[in-house]
Amino acid sequence: MREAKRRNLGGKELRKAIGKQLRYLRRNLGYIEGLADKSSLELLSRREYRNLLVIGEVYRQQERMYEERSRRIADRIVIIGQPYVRPMVRGKAGVPVEFGAKISVSLVEGYTFLDRMSWDNFNESGELIRQIERYRERFGRYPESVHADRIYRSRGNLKYCAQRGIRLSGPRLGRPKRVVDPAERKLMRQDEIERNAVKGKFGQGKRRYGLGLIRVKLAETSGSMIAMAILVMNLEKLLREVFWLMWKRAIFAALHLPRWSFCTF
Repeated sequence: MREAKRRNLGGKELRKAIGKQLRYLRRNLGYIEGLADKSSLELLSRREYRNLLVIGEVYRQQERMYEERSRRIADRIVIIGQPYVRPMVRGKAGVPVEFGAKISVSLVEGYTFLDRMSWDNFNESGELIRQIERYRERFGRYPESVHADRIYRSRGNLKYCAQRGIRLSGPRLGRPKRVVDPAERKLMRQDEIERNAVKGKFGQGKRRYGLGLIRVKLAETSGSMIAMAILVMNLEKLLREVFWLMWKRAIFAALHLPRWSFCTF
């Protein structure tokens, strides 16, 4: 179709093209139903039968959106081979929509913890309380401070952190202050620096550990690859710390320094 080769289509042209494709698909599915009456669908391979079911669901979703003149539908399928993948509108420059798993991670002393992974879009602010409770399960106490984006600074999260003596980074809710105390400004700046470490982990995982190149088909194997990438990130950090300690021990042994000096090197 000519419309498929054009970058931008008007509303009427796009609706006309979608309607034409839906009619083509309805015709082809009708042919398949007629053949199924004469012979069994068991003649299809497992993959072909699965794709047929997915195509039928795609047709149902697209027909409903076409009739209702809507652009949204629950559990929308965008890839026939991977029906669990959902489009996520992120609003980024050049990439308004992303596809793939959405993960929620926490960073503790440089180590990354995978708290949630979902193929459906979710609001990150609702994950803060769950992440803090998981921190308490891992380390036996609540964190002194949490460094997160502004989206996490909801009234419910602020109240939860205040009741447990946790400082949630970021500006206060409401109208900003006209005059900010220098000590408070310095603290906010330090919070931003520490918060950027979490964003840096996402970039590091995509550049060096293949988080941006997940090419497996199944949702389970994709989740396993994401978890393995994060595990390798943590193992590499652990190895760096071990080699650093071994190097310092070798230096102290070569210089014949007392062991108590090891902590002040």
